[in-house]
Amino acid sequence: MAVATTTLRHLYEMMLRERIFEERILALIPTGRLPAHYHLAIGEEATFQGAMAALGPTDWVMTTYRGFGAAIGKGIPLERIAGDCFLTLAGTTKGKGGHVRVVDPARGLLGFSGVLGGEFAVIMGAALSSTLRRDGRVAMAIFGDGTANRGTFQEAVNMAALWRLPAIYLCHNNQYAIATSMARSTSVPNIADRAAAYGIPGIIVDGNDVEAVYEAVAEARRRGLAGEGPTLIEAKTYRFRGHFEGLPEWRPLEEVEAWKRRDPVALSRQRLFEAGALTEAEDQRLRAAIADEVDRAIVAGESAPKPAPESALDDVYA
Repeated sequence: MAVATTTLRHLYEMMLRERIFEERILALIPTGRLPAHYHLAIGEEATFQGAMAALGPTDWVMTTYRGFGAAIGKGIPLERIAGDCFLTLAGTTKGKGGHVRVVDPARGLLGFSGVLGGEFAVIMGAALSSTLRRDGRVAMAIFGDGTANRGTFQEAVNMAALWRLPAIYLCHNNQYAIATSMARSTSVPNIADRAAAYGIPGIIVDGNDVEAVYEAVAEARRRGLAGEGPTLIEAKTYRFRGHFEGLPEWRPLEEVEAWKRRDPVALSRQRLFEAGALTEAEDQRLRAAIADEVDRAIVAGESAPKPAPESALDDVYA
């Protein structure tokens, strides 16, 4: 399908928002103002924003610990995401969940499973719920190539296929599970090859091409809502940073540099330039506006109060 220029502009803007937000977080890490360690998705923006834009506003999503992109794509205000980073009351979990637990059920964002692979079954359940309620929603699990080897993947995808549930399983294959390359952990060359075992489509897309990701997820959503069952999508991409900040770089430097030459943000910008849909001046204004938005959000998130000790058990249900 042809993607409208206005949609491509929106996708580029969302990719920029994710990139600039994560770059600000990266700059803050050495200051000691942020607790915990951070798994950044710089270089994977096309996969996250292409996928999120193709969903409905309340479609269910579970993401990974590398999940700022999903939260931003879902439209969660940046100050709330920043609040989760700084563990303040501005955050979606009121200072308790941290940056990997950004959640907003009203928007369909179910957050991140504390156990890798837990999202497969939860999303299958969300898709079953939507089917029974007939509420016109699909459910999407976003996971990495390493998590694809969890046993819950087989169980959940098989059941979703058997019951023809409106589920989308999106693998953002960034080639490495921490330091383990896919070639050393997976017996088939493509995660999407597994779809044949369940009788569902297995789609491979260039995860650095935001338009390709958008089209693949839009078609998967159409299939799900039409009662045709789940889709497995593998978006081949690459993280420019290490597994998390502070780890040494053990990937081949020439490999990292080769992927950086396919920067998804730069590719999207160039496509808009060539289509006459964006000028250099417009791009500079857009970047400045987003940078200002991000900076104000970080100030708001950091300056909000911390949760009181006596609130420790509030909102705890287990």
